Amino acid sequence: MDFEIHTLQNGIRVIHKRTDSPVAHCSIMINAGTRDELEHEHGIAHFIEHVVFKGTKKRKAYHIMSRLEDVGGELNAYTTKEETVIHATFLKDDFDRAVELIADITFRSTFPDKEIKKEKEVVLDEINSYKDNPSELIFDDFEELIYNGHPFGLNILGTKKDIKRFTRADIQSFIERNYNTDQIVFCSIGNISFNRVQKLAERHLGWVAPNKRKIQRDGFRNYTPHTKIVKKSTFQTHCVIGNIAYDLQEPKRIGMHLLNNILGGPGLNSRLNLALREKHGYAYNIESMYNPYSDTGLFCIYFGTDKGNLDKSMALINKELDRIMAKKLGVLQLFKAKRQLMGQLAIASDSNESLMLSVAKSFMVYNTADSLEVIYAQIENLTSANLLDIANDILNPNKLSTLIYK
Repeated sequence: MDFEIHTLQNGIRVIHKRTDSPVAHCSIMINAGTRDELEHEHGIAHFIEHVVFKGTKKRKAYHIMSRLEDVGGELNAYTTKEETVIHATFLKDDFDRAVELIADITFRSTFPDKEIKKEKEVVLDEINSYKDNPSELIFDDFEELIYNGHPFGLNILGTKKDIKRFTRADIQSFIERNYNTDQIVFCSIGNISFNRVQKLAERHLGWVAPNKRKIQRDGFRNYTPHTKIVKKSTFQTHCVIGNIAYDLQEPKRIGMHLLNNILGGPGLNSRLNLALREKHGYAYNIESMYNPYSDTGLFCIYFGTDKGNLDKSMALINKELDRIMAKKLGVLQLFKAKRQLMGQLAIASDSNESLMLSVAKSFMVYNTADSLEVIYAQIENLTSANLLDIANDILNPNKLSTLIYK
C-alpha cells in the first residue's frame, strides 16, 4: 500500500498517503478503550472523548469547535473497546491548522471542572437515548453476557453512577496510564508532501514525552454459552445469537469475514436476509457481524421481529446455520462470495477517510498495512473446506449464546 512511514523519537508512528484530492484527512489513534478501564472507571474512555473538546491550555471549547468549522472542515472522535480516535476532514491548505488542533486537544486538554459537569449531563442523556433504542442496546447487553466479568463486556458509555462521580484527577489518571506514545498512530491522507507531514508531526507531536506501555492487558478466557430472556415493553422482539470468534492475529479471521458476509453481511442477497425477509417477511432487519479484537473476537446475528414470529424466525436461522455447517459451497457459490467481498472492500477503500482510519488501525495492530491486492490474494486462497471448518467451529449450536428482548 502506498503509505510512507516515520517514527518520532517518542515512539509515535506517522503514516501518510499522498493523493491529488483537494480534501485531506488526519487522525490520532490511541490504543486505549473501554477494556482498559479499571473497576471505578467504567465509561471514562468514552467520557474523555467528549471532554477533550472542552478546553486546552490556549483554547476554550468554542475556539476548538470553530477552528476547523470556520474553514469548512470537520472535527470528530469515537471510542471503541480498544481505541480512542480523534480525526479531522478539511481542505488541503488547512493541513497545518488541523494537525496542530488535534495534537492540542489530545495532549494539552485542561478538562475544566465547569465543562466536566456540563458534559456529564450530555453523556447521561446519551445513555438514556440508547436505552430508548433496544436494537442498539441489545448489542451491549449481549457483549456483557458473552464477556461476563471481563472489561470487554462493559458498555462503552458507562453507567450513570460512574459518570456522575468522575473528576479531572480520574481523567488524568486514565490518560497517564493508557495514552502511551508507542501505542499512538498519527495517520493522514491528502495532497501534501511526506516531508511536510514529518515536519508538522515533529513540531506538534514530537515534544510529547516518551511514555512506553508497561502494563499488559488482561485477556478473556473461560467463555460459557448462555441463554437469557429479558422482558421489555417493545413492539418488536429483538434477538442476538452469537459466539466468541477469532482475534486479529488468527489467520482464520479472513475466512470468518467471508463466512459472515455470506450469512448476513450488508448484501441483500445474504442467506439470512433471503430466508427471513425476502422469502417470509418475518424481519425488516436481519444481519450478522464479526468484530475481531487484539486477543478475542465476537460473531453475532441480530434480528427484530413480531413477537408471534420469533420461534419461526429462530427455526429459519438455525436451518441456515445447519446448512452452512453441513455442506461445502459449490465452485460458483464460492466464486461469487469472494467477488462480492472483494467489491465491498474496494468500495470502502475508495473513501479516503475510511481508508485512513483502516490503515491507522492496521498499523496499530500489525505495524503495517496490506494492499488490496494482498488482501484479495488471501481471499482467493480460501477454499470451501476452510469455510466449512470455520462454520463448524464458530456456529456450533453448543457454543452459541442467545439474548432475547421479549
